[in-house]
Amino acid sequence: MLIYNGSLARGEPDFYFVSMSAIKLENVSKIFPPEKKGLFGRATGPSFQALKDINLTIEHGEFFGLLGPNGAGKTTMISILAGLSQATTGRASICGYDVIDDYKNSRRALGVVPQEIVYDPFFTVRETLRLQSGYFGLRHNDDWIDEILHNLGLSDKNDTNMRALSGGMKRRVLVAQALVHRPPVIILDEPTAGVDVDLRRSLWEFISRLNREGHTILLTTHYLEEAEALCGRIAMLKSGEIVALDTTEALLERVGGDDLEEAFVRIMHAEKQL
Repeated sequence: MLIYNGSLARGEPDFYFVSMSAIKLENVSKIFPPEKKGLFGRATGPSFQALKDINLTIEHGEFFGLLGPNGAGKTTMISILAGLSQATTGRASICGYDVIDDYKNSRRALGVVPQEIVYDPFFTVRETLRLQSGYFGLRHNDDWIDEILHNLGLSDKNDTNMRALSGGMKRRVLVAQALVHRPPVIILDEPTAGVDVDLRRSLWEFISRLNREGHTILLTTHYLEEAEALCGRIAMLKSGEIVALDTTEALLERVGGDDLEEAFVRIMHAEKQL
């Protein structure tokens, strides 16, 4: 089982083997308090429970799919794992590192590709990746940056300012930023939304290679054919609860249907957990 050891100063990440799971959520719930408005901060509505007692373990080396409709709680779960939001109850960890108590190591072990396109308009593509490397103490990381740029079709955009890139190219840079410190766990939150066919193909070839080399992949996507082709196991969220969790083949066999999309629709309309 592959894990990052946190030794970044030498410029080449090292890995070692441990028995901890890559991702673990134990009784995780998230309740957003009611919005407050006005001079006295009065609540204007009810609280909202985005996650309800989630228990999920993803082992090292898995290619895992997290599926659900909009508003199911997928991004909230990812935000908790990334340390952007704190669970109301329960515990989350990356490679055995608690995301609250041991946040430095948990962040070193994780790379996240967010849904939103976020970039600094003052830097070129290479400068952006060098800066991202610096956040993790990585110097002289250009060889790995070159490999990422090549695999994501960004080599010819190396010295291009981020403002001049198209939306699809900016999304490629987001993927590169998540990979620049070679994290053992990679979360892809709808990474192919709005990108062309060539990028989708090259991205999945690169990510599949990383997975074969031992990296753990957690994917959320609305392109269910991607999840069916790539993921060994799948969890489906509905209204903040896991309503299905199994291997892709077992879900299709148990639920029925010709493909994952049909199985997904049946599960989302079912009245009980499958």
